[in-house]
Amino acid sequence: MSFDGKEGEFISLTQGATLTANYRSGQSNPILGHFLGVEKLRALLSQEGCVGLRIYHGLDSDTGYPAVVVVGADSSENDILGSSPLILDMSILCPPTCGNSNDLNS
Repeated sequence: MSFDGKEGEFISLTQGATLTANYRSGQSNPILGHFLGVEKLRALLSQEGCVGLRIYHGLDSDTGYPAVVVVGADSSENDILGSSPLILDMSILCPPTCGNSNDLNS
């Protein structure tokens, strides 16, 4: 199989709320989400051959908080790493920066 840039599916707010509620269940003070800016995401997506993003789960050993490591991926299912890879992290965590309470974060 190869990637064509159409992978993933949009889901309803109800489905998203159920998934995030399942994640929060039984955890005390979990990290609910990660925010990444549009400029950084565009830079990843504009790399030659990029058809989408791969998001790895990580763990910050200094804080103990979950992290996301985001890279571009090509149609052959490979991460775009090259000699000077663009690898995105340092997301803004929710909490504390969650915006208004909604079905996905509360």
